[in-house]
Amino acid sequence: MSGEPSREHDAARKRDATREHDAASQPDITEKCSSVPQRDVTQRRDVTQAAVDVTKITSDVVQVTSDVTQVPGQEAGHTVPPSLPTQSSQPAAPVPVAPVSVLSVPASAFRRPRVGHIQFLNCLPLYWGLVNSGAVLDVELTKDTPDRLNEALVAGDLDIGPISLVEYLRHADELVVLPDLAVGSDGPVLSVVLASAVPVDRIRSVALGSTSRTSVLLAQMLLEDRLGLWPTYTIMPPDLPLMLREADAAVLIGDVALRATYDAERAGEAHPLHVVDLGAAWRDWSGLPMVFAVWAARRDFAQARPGVVKEVHDAFRGSLDLALRQVDAVARHAARWEVFDVATLTRYFTTLDFSLGERQLEGITAFARRAAARDAVPADVNVLFANG
Repeated sequence: MSGEPSREHDAARKRDATREHDAASQPDITEKCSSVPQRDVTQRRDVTQAAVDVTKITSDVVQVTSDVTQVPGQEAGHTVPPSLPTQSSQPAAPVPVAPVSVLSVPASAFRRPRVGHIQFLNCLPLYWGLVNSGAVLDVELTKDTPDRLNEALVAGDLDIGPISLVEYLRHADELVVLPDLAVGSDGPVLSVVLASAVPVDRIRSVALGSTSRTSVLLAQMLLEDRLGLWPTYTIMPPDLPLMLREADAAVLIGDVALRATYDAERAGEAHPLHVVDLGAAWRDWSGLPMVFAVWAARRDFAQARPGVVKEVHDAFRGSLDLALRQVDAVARHAARWEVFDVATLTRYFTTLDFSLGERQLEGITAFARRAAARDAVPADVNVLFANG
């Protein structure tokens, strides 16, 4: 019995020795960790951080979605308290909510109306009034020649603008006319002329200015239907000397036509050209005023924003009235930069007829009837006014 404790003591020593040998044969855990490349540790840290970031973004998106979505009838900034669950209650069905997006609102509702302006002296009184009244700040103004403004309005690149009478009659189903606003004359107009190097009854060829639509058709009517002449026609840029090198006569509008009238009046009998005022010739033929252009709005724009169309029309009419009350000042300012003297410009601005009343509408009807007989415009066009 005395030998058993000794054997147990030997066995204990052997177990302790075995543990020390095993411990010595295992590398320290700190050495294992220090043996991992630093790059791997950094990459693992980056991956972990990215996962945290994604979780945060997802949480933010969920929160934003929760903030934007509202129950119909709920005021912005208020939340609906969640229903308290009871043993007998069933989960509430989700309430369908239409998505809210500014994309569903037409872009035209956020921009100023795109308005055309003829870059001729005949529309300077209108521009003067727009600037001096401040109304010009409420529109996106595009200045150009009549032919280009015609194209822009028909194409939908403008919302409101002047358009030649012929082009209006051709596109009346797309447009509405602004009341009591036009460019015309009840007699001489001074800036729409037929300038001929030969007597009118000997005209055999005519150069038609490329910027005009109504005036060139009016000239053809007068030459053919009234005078019985059948000249050949060619379309050219509105350069009088160049046009008369190519043809016996030229049809001009705007400032170059006003210059032809001005030079002819100053020269008198000594002037080499025969200058026919087409506004006066039309009145002599029909007994009515001649309307060369109207102001119109795109019909779709007028239907979508009738209030804006009315505001623009009121601004135009008010601006024009202001300028005509100050016509001497307008003429003085314009004469500083033009070849025309103050008296000529004052006469010009007061000769033009900017109205669109009953007599002017009768003139439009008479012109449209003659133009339709030539298949130049559709027959039986009804003039539809804005806000009416």
